[in-house]
Amino acid sequence: MNRFYELESDFFDPQLITLSGQAFRFKNLDDNHTELVAFGKYLQIAKTAKNTYLFSCSEDEFEKIWKDYFDLDRDYRKIYESIDKDDSYLKAAADFGYGIRILKQDIWETYISYIISQRRSIPSITTSVDRLSRLCGNKITAPKLPDPFIEASAKEYYSFPCPKAVAALTLKEIEETGVGYRAQYIYEAAQKFASGELDPDKLKKADDSFLYDLLLSQFGIGKKVANCIMLFAFHRLGRFPIDVWMERIVNTYYKGEFDTDRYPDTAGIMQQFMFYYERNR
Repeated sequence: MNRFYELESDFFDPQLITLSGQAFRFKNLDDNHTELVAFGKYLQIAKTAKNTYLFSCSEDEFEKIWKDYFDLDRDYRKIYESIDKDDSYLKAAADFGYGIRILKQDIWETYISYIISQRRSIPSITTSVDRLSRLCGNKITAPKLPDPFIEASAKEYYSFPCPKAVAALTLKEIEETGVGYRAQYIYEAAQKFASGELDPDKLKKADDSFLYDLLLSQFGIGKKVANCIMLFAFHRLGRFPIDVWMERIVNTYYKGEFDTDRYPDTAGIMQQFMFYYERNR
């Protein structure tokens, strides 16, 4: 049995996913290697040939964690082919972002990460998420991996802390991670997740309307963050978050309104193509 898992896919590109702004613990080490920390584990992905990738994990771990995390059971080529051929901007964006998939992230981590994200750049969000993880997460020692993998970017990493660990922090300790006024939002969210008032398993079962209204009722959660949490944590692929980048796109190319009804179950994927294209072309 092979020690590492090999994936062949013509619609998977971890380098693009890293730059798509979905998650904040991804890093491209070079043109062929990407590393990330999620679910308390370190993972490195090496591109070994066209459409072929090696994951630094066993087949069992891949099946239990990473297959679902990268949404690999979904036919993204079919979604790509569903794009209206008359929409030249979206078609160009999808071509440019071919291989981006929407991650199925941990609900708690994503909730806090997007609270942190408000009015901040991706590097500064990453810094605060890492500081919070170092403050009360569990240490993950970087593994020594053989070829075709390369050396990790650090000797140690930290898992994202559980709600009870964050709830035990003082407001000052949270502020010292560089989150500013968002510390109060994080503190209150941690109390609710730790107590079970906000229960991820129960929230998963809620319909979109109820979930959206519930998120908006939480301290520090506005429309953009609520939609991001729904898309990137709850995998509600019909959501279409609007930030300054997306507002610019919609105003410039769609006369102020993008018709999400055209893509009722995949608008969030279209949003990612657009967002990545506008920021990276």
